[in-house]
Amino acid sequence: MSVVVVATITPKPDQVDAVREAILAAIPAVHAEPGCELYALHEANGQFVMVERWESTEALDVHGKAEALTTLGGELAGKLEGRLDVRRLTGVPAGDPVKGVI
Repeated sequence: MSVVVVATITPKPDQVDAVREAILAAIPAVHAEPGCELYALHEANGQFVMVERWESTEALDVHGKAEALTTLGGELAGKLEGRLDVRRLTGVPAGDPVKGVI
């Protein structure tokens, strides 16, 4: 069963553009990681929200130690308002089997 993650990244007000560019630079490498089913960036009100889907907890664990993420962590150092808010979610399928789950 897939694992869904939502990560909220809040940059310092003067670092929004730098944080956006760092995330955008990391995305192609993450998309190439084994087990990545979805890694999609969204932006609202000065925050970035990454919606992710991984084929397994093992793939997600590998992603957490992969070069793309460790490099991104270095790029974001000192540019964020506090820590990342990363949440692993459990889907509750409902309604249409295609539309009711990520």
